[in-house]
Amino acid sequence: MSGLDSNSLLQAYASGMFPMADSRDASDIFWVKPKTRAIMPLNAFRVSRSLAKAIRADRFRVTLDTAFSEVVSACARARPGRTDTWINPEIESAYGELHRRGHAHSIECWQGDALAGGLYGVRLGAAFFGESMFSSVSNASKVALAHLVARMRAGRFALLDCQFMTDHLGSLGAIEIDAADYASVLDSALSSLGSGSISASGASVGADLRALEAAFPESLGEDGALSGYVISQALGQTS
Repeated sequence: MSGLDSNSLLQAYASGMFPMADSRDASDIFWVKPKTRAIMPLNAFRVSRSLAKAIRADRFRVTLDTAFSEVVSACARARPGRTDTWINPEIESAYGELHRRGHAHSIECWQGDALAGGLYGVRLGAAFFGESMFSSVSNASKVALAHLVARMRAGRFALLDCQFMTDHLGSLGAIEIDAADYASVLDSALSSLGSGSISASGASVGADLRALEAAFPESLGEDGALSGYVISQALGQTS
């Protein structure tokens, strides 16, 4: 298929589908609707001792939506253990348009001025569809995911879609559900806050990735970064 655009992407996500390409250089894009789906129950996210320590120590400066295109590009690059990617230039461009419309977001982990890891995904209603993550420094992608979960819990989200189950996601608390159960969870996330319309601006009552900034404005650092202490509290890590 061709002509991928932000409207078709939003319609696909609302129907439980997402796009992929066979490789970075592939010209064709196909829609995927898995028979089983990995999701991350927000209250079941597992924080290991090493991850908790990295969060509380502010090992990384973590920001929201300050380097979206850089995160997507990093996720699309080949790296050790993975020689190719499903993100071709057309997909990359379409997600950039979603970001400009306020439907796609990134979380970035920085060490100094260097991007050490991050993730990006699509927000629709009270659902966040995780697309990809990367890490060039140990624990960076885990810290990015922890920040996302903390933001979603504080912002009254209902669904964190992880697409496919991996051992890595399972170790963090992800579970696998069948297509029928996923459709029910998705429908609830799109409709429970009155935000099921894909033509809406994306701002839905209660579902807000910036709820922690509003609650703890005094904790904001450089580039609007939230402190690890605030994230730890939001995750229920009190020590």
